[in-house]
Amino acid sequence: MNKYGKFAQETWKMTAPSQYALIPDPEEWFRKLGEEAEQRVEDLTREIAGPDSTTDSFLEKYGRLTASRMQAEEIVRAEMLTPSEMETEGDETDEEETTSSILLEHRKEVKRILQEGMEEVRAEELAYQDARDNSQS
Repeated sequence: MNKYGKFAQETWKMTAPSQYALIPDPEEWFRKLGEEAEQRVEDLTREIAGPDSTTDSFLEKYGRLTASRMQAEEIVRAEMLTPSEMETEGDETDEEETTSSILLEHRKEVKRILQEGMEEVRAEELAYQDARDNSQS
């Protein structure tokens, strides 16, 4: 199961346990949902990012694509991976705590993705600089 399926499954367990209990095979259901969500994120990312520009530097393109992916993931989480208000259970305090918990997890995931991306950018910049330095020698 991919990260989208896991996110949906945990969210449903916390916010709509009675509806979750009605799903005959939760593992398979959330696995398929995760795959659909992943494809939707890919499609939305391309749509939001738009066409490549010939004037964009590597970092500008990377930033545009990263921002587009994060926006696409946010949309997909809201549209596909969380139960509707009618399906959620509990009082407002529980909902606020759950929402805060989900937002915190989302922020951690975004931070992790950004850190990984910046590490990749740094490594590529160092490799480029080394190659340039070696070619000038």
